[in-house]
Amino acid sequence: MSELDVLYSDNHLLAVAKPAGLPTVADASGDESLQELAKEFVRREKAKPGNVFLGVVHRLDRPVSGIVLFARTSKGAERLSAAFRERRVEKRYLALTERPPDRRSGEIEQWLLKDERTNVVRALAAPRDGALLATTRFQCLGEFEFEGARRGLVELEPLTGRPHQLRVALASLGAPILGDLKYGAARPLADQSVALHARSLVVPHPTRGDDVRIDCPPPARPWWRASGAR
Repeated sequence: MSELDVLYSDNHLLAVAKPAGLPTVADASGDESLQELAKEFVRREKAKPGNVFLGVVHRLDRPVSGIVLFARTSKGAERLSAAFRERRVEKRYLALTERPPDRRSGEIEQWLLKDERTNVVRALAAPRDGALLATTRFQCLGEFEFEGARRGLVELEPLTGRPHQLRVALASLGAPILGDLKYGAARPLADQSVALHARSLVVPHPTRGDDVRIDCPPPARPWWRASGAR
């Protein structure tokens, strides 16, 4: 069983760092999931016998790394889910791109349509049946050299929570994420990850009412080290 990197824990919340390649929840692959590891942590650390409740309030794509927040109570799950749905959660991501985006900062608004068969999302110029509106703020924090090419370090703030939203947004800027073959990257990364990382999360605590800030530095991989991201 893999080691769990716990970022924050109290009686209502459990935030952990998801490594790239690990599914957030169990899927058809049968591979170990982050939720299963987190439940085992609660069972062991809190001496809880039997079934452990751990509510899923958001997810990260399997090849993406960073913060995943679980709810430890049903009341917490209900209130956190509402906070995500009502956009009262501040999410910041870092991405490494194949080339620096032409625009240094701005806001991208797109209609996204997911093909469930291929698990690929397309950006549309106009709304149509099944398409969801996605809004993303971005800022290029800098440029760096990696594998003989100039790359971009981009901070992203999703204002909506659509599937593959950030990956499509950067691809539409002509700056696909390193390793993201599905959306235009030239080659895979050595660990098959996508260089997208959930860096920080600010959420309203489900019972106290104050905000909780959680931070997670990028993985210790050559491409992240080359970027200087912290």
